[in-house]
Amino acid sequence: MNLALVLAFLRDLAAHNHKAWMDEHRPRYYAARTEYTALVAELLRLAAADLEPGLRGLRPADLMFRINKNDRSQLDPEPYKRNMGAGFKPGGRHSARAGYFVAVQPGGGTYVGAGYRRPAPEELARIRQEIHYSGPTFHALRQNATLLHHFPAGLDQSQALRTAPKGYLRTDPDIEWLRLKSFFVWQHFPDADVVRPDFAARVLEAWQAARPLVAFLNHALE
Repeated sequence: MNLALVLAFLRDLAAHNHKAWMDEHRPRYYAARTEYTALVAELLRLAAADLEPGLRGLRPADLMFRINKNDRSQLDPEPYKRNMGAGFKPGGRHSARAGYFVAVQPGGGTYVGAGYRRPAPEELARIRQEIHYSGPTFHALRQNATLLHHFPAGLDQSQALRTAPKGYLRTDPDIEWLRLKSFFVWQHFPDADVVRPDFAARVLEAWQAARPLVAFLNHALE
């Protein structure tokens, strides 16, 4: 796979993010998407064998996100995302489960992630309840040394309520975590690491470190 080609295309797309440019350079887009698909296929092969058996039988197309933006506001003139991304979850990228993610974006924007970003209200309620019932287990998982080696920032706390969620006291010892609206770890990679031949192996290693956390979240959702 040639991820340098993917980075080069996305770098140019960021500078000319409009339909006319994309139409003119669609062959480049297809070539870049083919290379990104090769990465997803390799990760799918590795992950289905050793990380998440529920991925077996899925195709790269079941996991890859469209490059077109589906939720543009009037303040967002760009029709295309600046990355190529995929979500590795049983049932495909949009299934209501925690899972594993990889997005390639130039300029150090490439990231590897795991968990559940912005779950629906009913799913969020289940996760909060599991944290409330199993606090020591949750804290052991989020503070695990192997997890933090690959994801030094730990759980992303940028999206959180300002007060206690409904049904919980502000004095709850776990309130800092019960306020979260997203349960996700991620780590960015510089472009030089993305084009290394062992990039897929490094992605899988990071996902393996997050596997217990993902399992905890999915147990809460069952």
